[in-house]
Amino acid sequence: MVTRARLAPLATGARALVLSYPNNPTGATMTRQQMRPIARLAEREDLLVIADEVYAELTYDGEPVSFAAMPGMRERTVLLNGFSKAFAMTGWRLGWAAAPADIIEAMTKIHAYTMMCVSASAQEAGAEALRSGGGEIARMRQEYNQRRRMVVGRLNAMGLRCFEPRGAFYAFPSIEATGLTCEEFCERLLREEKVAVVPGSAFGECGEGYIRCSYAASLAELEEALKRMERFVERCRKRRRPGRRSRAR
Repeated sequence: MVTRARLAPLATGARALVLSYPNNPTGATMTRQQMRPIARLAEREDLLVIADEVYAELTYDGEPVSFAAMPGMRERTVLLNGFSKAFAMTGWRLGWAAAPADIIEAMTKIHAYTMMCVSASAQEAGAEALRSGGGEIARMRQEYNQRRRMVVGRLNAMGLRCFEPRGAFYAFPSIEATGLTCEEFCERLLREEKVAVVPGSAFGECGEGYIRCSYAASLAELEEALKRMERFVERCRKRRRPGRRSRAR
């Protein structure tokens, strides 16, 4: 979790701070209390805060908190969101930004001449989603919550330590018990059991020893994938046991 103590040594001379909560790949979120010291740091160091909140509507414990809503942060926050997660419109490439007028004006100049425009049909679909999609968001969040608890429970039961994510639709378990690197784990799991997960190292060096598992699938598919993962993990453990006994002698 990002904290003021960790950020403070890095903030001197910085121009902007990026916050992505709820988080991909861990599913972590930030509470209002946790945001307060970050807001004070941003004010002290005169930082622009880029808040990626695309998973905000998929927050499971209480209402999501926007960093832009913190005292004094509206004027220094670029809020990013989109339709791909909350409205399941992945592939439509439709999103939005909210920021002070001068920043939006500068962003528009760059965007207009470097990116293709969003199709009219996608914009119409997005407008309709905003008008009448609230009930679907609630239903989807309830479904994801059920999958989240099942997936995390099964991962912990098979010995892959995993904290319960508070947002998004990912679990980020440790694979330390298998003795494999995250890339070895992912490649072998795909080859041997036909289950695809993402190595934690894809998200930086600190992700080594972890894998990202998406639970954006049906319960039946998740149950089958977890059954195969459990079978694979047990094989890995059996291969490690002789080595541990021989070292003990």
